[in-house]
Amino acid sequence: MAPLAETRLVYIAPSAGRSGVGDYADDFLDSVRDHFLEVIEYRIATDGAETVRDVITNVRAVRASVLAAEKRGPVIVHFEQSAGSLSTFWASWLPRRIPVTSTVHDAPNPAWWPFKTKLLYRFRLLHHAVHYPTRPLIAALQRRATRGRTLFALTSIGADNVGMQMTGSTAVASRIFVPARGELPPLAERPAAVGMFGHVYKGKGFELIGRLREQLDDSIGIVVAGRGTDTLPATEGVQVLGEVNDEKEDAFFASFRFLIVPYSKDNPYGKVWAASSAVSRSFAYNTPIICILDGSLVETASEGGAIGVEGGIDAIAAKANSIMCDEGQLRASEAEVRTLRQARTIDRCAQPFLDAWADL
Repeated sequence: MAPLAETRLVYIAPSAGRSGVGDYADDFLDSVRDHFLEVIEYRIATDGAETVRDVITNVRAVRASVLAAEKRGPVIVHFEQSAGSLSTFWASWLPRRIPVTSTVHDAPNPAWWPFKTKLLYRFRLLHHAVHYPTRPLIAALQRRATRGRTLFALTSIGADNVGMQMTGSTAVASRIFVPARGELPPLAERPAAVGMFGHVYKGKGFELIGRLREQLDDSIGIVVAGRGTDTLPATEGVQVLGEVNDEKEDAFFASFRFLIVPYSKDNPYGKVWAASSAVSRSFAYNTPIICILDGSLVETASEGGAIGVEGGIDAIAAKANSIMCDEGQLRASEAEVRTLRQARTIDRCAQPFLDAWADL
């Protein structure tokens, strides 16, 4: 393979704002761009709600872009793939002579529902009738698509499971980067509160807010923010901010001491070994988390900045009650997060990608 400086990168990802993956892609691409001769970017504006026509259009456009780039010299093609993204999966079926890599955001599968069109997903029972019984076929399809390819995961446990499931591929572990953010007041100077952050959908833990409020001490507040949170039912003692960006995001993270993560990304189709963009955002603001010990969160808790508990929301609330005003614990957790911030800059987290690409 030619040096990266003589190679073109064709980069396919969801558009920014479509999902956490699209937002991740913006920063990641900026960090690797200067290592290549040229970056040719193709973004999926309908990611997560794609029609059959959208998928066909995107697949054809990606293929045309890749083949045109190949005529001009060495090329590497990289996809950002996640559970319900269709175009980034189907467009990855490119000629074997072309080096293709992917970041599997919802490890171990590049796409959990490869037939989840916008129309099909309107009929949830039909959606599951199509995908659930055909899991062995879908698994075989994905192994075929990834054979001989390099697949990245953003946790070590995720990469291990990609290697076991996508046999014939090469699995590489990296980490989700901690984005650069300004300094906030020390934890002890922030309000005695916990936060919940993320995009509202089933399984993200927002349905547990009422129970959390019941179990937390009255002196501890709850602050909630993220896309769709403004549609949550009102709960006494819970402040809901909706989507927050820029200065509003800064103010949100300055309003509590611990982010709580009461969920892991499981579904009836299997366990998802995914990194959490909400957690990385919390670390960016030097804010530790309290989480359940399940899925990739076990790895997160073992690496610092996260306090893991056995059990569910009641155990999280009990831990928050016990450490909220423990100055020693606050200082220790804050120091662990600061170490992670330094270790997981975007350039350091991009290095495993650059190393693997250089070896193709």
